[in-house]
Amino acid sequence: MRLKKYFPIFVMPTLIAFIIAFVVPFLLGLVLSFTEFTTVLDAQWVGIQNYARAFSNNDFKNALWFTVKFTVVSVLTVNIIAFLLASILTKGLKGTNGFRTIFFMPNLIGGIVLGYIWQLILNGILHYFGVTITYDPKYGFWGLVVLMNWQLIGYMMVIYIAGMQNIPTDLLDASKVDGAGKFQTLKNVTIPLVMPSITICMFLTITNSFKLFDQNLALTAGAPSKRTAMLALDIYNTFYGKAGWEGVGQAKAVIFFIIVAVIAFMQLSYTRKKEVEQ
Repeated sequence: MRLKKYFPIFVMPTLIAFIIAFVVPFLLGLVLSFTEFTTVLDAQWVGIQNYARAFSNNDFKNALWFTVKFTVVSVLTVNIIAFLLASILTKGLKGTNGFRTIFFMPNLIGGIVLGYIWQLILNGILHYFGVTITYDPKYGFWGLVVLMNWQLIGYMMVIYIAGMQNIPTDLLDASKVDGAGKFQTLKNVTIPLVMPSITICMFLTITNSFKLFDQNLALTAGAPSKRTAMLALDIYNTFYGKAGWEGVGQAKAVIFFIIVAVIAFMQLSYTRKKEVEQ
């Protein structure tokens, strides 16, 4: 009863901060997406005009398609490689802890720094072919995929390792006794029991891929076209690169939020469904 009595006192500061820092700006941004403005004080209502301009904007459509392609490739490559590494590093090999630390370290490097580092590395390689990473959009695309894999694989690997270490050894031994091969054990024992880790990694990879901004900005800096710009970078370019497009940029931001929210909701629904089935 005492905890309930003092609950509002402890919650109120955090709740107020959340409302000021998130709820109010979000609602204000939602309203501004239906206006034409340069500052908050001179906003003029234009209805859905900003959304119509956003969807008719080729840069936005290219960024959306580029982001979707990048997300699909990154989700598959990051999770498959991370799962394979986790499988190897849970076999009791010598030096396992050292390998885990090494693989996890790239996740600690900031996005802008990481982008410029990989720009130097990739341009150094492409120099032998007489091109740079900004020469063609496909170089920027695969450069971003390589960067995303290098940064996230170690993080996802740690999550997979945690899931695999919770698999009862009795089940693995029983599968061997029953004559199950490695693939059958993986399919019927390991993957079902590691599904919570798979769900978490899928969600983190999808959301990180969709929200990628600083690495995209740094890695493809100086690109003559906007064909390597992802959604977050396209919104940034709209806000700060086109006068009179502030409302359109805000509309793009709302669309971006809806996409990420839908993905998160679908992922949460799938997780709950799996928990009920288990």
